[in-house]
Amino acid sequence: MFNKILIANRGEIALRIIRTCKEMGIKTVAIYSKADTESLHVRFADEAVCIGPPASSESYLNIPRIMAAVEITNSDAIHPGYGFLAENANFAEICRQSGVKFIGPTPEMINKMGDKVTAKETMIKAGVPVVPGSDGLLKDVKQGIKIANQIGYPVILKATAGGGGKGMRIVTRDEEFEDAWDSARKEAKASFTNDGIYVEKYVEEPRHIEFQIIGDQHGNVIHLSERDCSIQRRHQKLVEESPSPFMTPELREKMGEAAVKAGKCINYEGVGTIEFLVDKYRNFYFMEMNTRIQVEHPVTEEVIDHDLIKEQIKVAAGHEISGKNYYPSLHAMECRINAEDVFNGFRPSPGKITSFHSPKGHGVRVDTHVYAGYSVPPFYDSMIAKLICRAQTREECIKKMQRALDEFVIEGIKTTVPFHKALMKNEAFRSGDFNTGFMNTFDMNDCNE
Repeated sequence: MFNKILIANRGEIALRIIRTCKEMGIKTVAIYSKADTESLHVRFADEAVCIGPPASSESYLNIPRIMAAVEITNSDAIHPGYGFLAENANFAEICRQSGVKFIGPTPEMINKMGDKVTAKETMIKAGVPVVPGSDGLLKDVKQGIKIANQIGYPVILKATAGGGGKGMRIVTRDEEFEDAWDSARKEAKASFTNDGIYVEKYVEEPRHIEFQIIGDQHGNVIHLSERDCSIQRRHQKLVEESPSPFMTPELREKMGEAAVKAGKCINYEGVGTIEFLVDKYRNFYFMEMNTRIQVEHPVTEEVIDHDLIKEQIKVAAGHEISGKNYYPSLHAMECRINAEDVFNGFRPSPGKITSFHSPKGHGVRVDTHVYAGYSVPPFYDSMIAKLICRAQTREECIKKMQRALDEFVIEGIKTTVPFHKALMKNEAFRSGDFNTGFMNTFDMNDCNE
């Protein structure tokens, strides 16, 4: 097992990793920018190293500075968390060359699954269903229009290096294609320094259902069942839950089998998710793979009673996993609490938190790095907490979440708590009758109630 792990991340996920490391008897090193001096992950790590100014490019994305921190603290492993460098194959390769264990998949695995076109080709070879579309990147608008007419509109343009909804455009007819192509490429170039675009059939009224998998260095891959992530705004997840209210036992078996097949075809090591789109007829298609721990991993932890960060570290250290798949025995739901003003288009709301009280009680969990007096910096993702509730049934879980949201007090900044309160009362959501287009019909005026 590792002696000391440097956490190449910040905030909530860094603190989450520190807690598991302490329970495992592993020393921890926090890195932080000058904007994060007062963050709890800095306070609770065994050591902390400031690696630069607030800008991510000069701190959390600065590989030379991170590797210097590894060297001066004599760390023998790096946990990248999620975001930043978590899916950066170059970073994983530098760790390998430096003799430091990257807690995650190998650079080769990241490259194979991080590029969406390559990932799709890999899944086709593995026999996993994929959405019809182009064979690789589009060369130009003319080729894109030709393929769109072959597979039928609507289609969606996607950035091959994309994520978080960046570089994606829905096209419904030939006349829209060129403008969508230009704007998607421009956004992809700015976001990922890669303007490669491919086209797929746009699956209407889809659910976004992902399967958590874990693979070890001995060739074993298992799944830990599904999470439904269909409540989204601009392709950014707002709420996740397990099990999916749309799932049937037969569909779970088929999708779980496909997820394991996807992991085994690349001899996957570490935790990751196989993301699927599921249409209203319960046909499912591979969308992408995330080769890292995810924001919503606590949902799975609550329904199978396993610490996924611990499993991730053990796999990286060479431990073998059990050969059995896991299925949810309870219902869990996560609400992402962001520093955003829901009454002004979810505009970021950084600033000082003057009062903070997190809900408690049986089946209620809050993962956060903030507190009263903490100033939310404007430089990073706006998520400040995750509220996770667990109960015997989905109905009980929603009631528990309503109670917990009522107890959640965050003053001094705007947050998404009012949105989540309104969502828990929404009849379509409560009945499980929703898809990824849910937010297009959601009445934000309900948040005023």
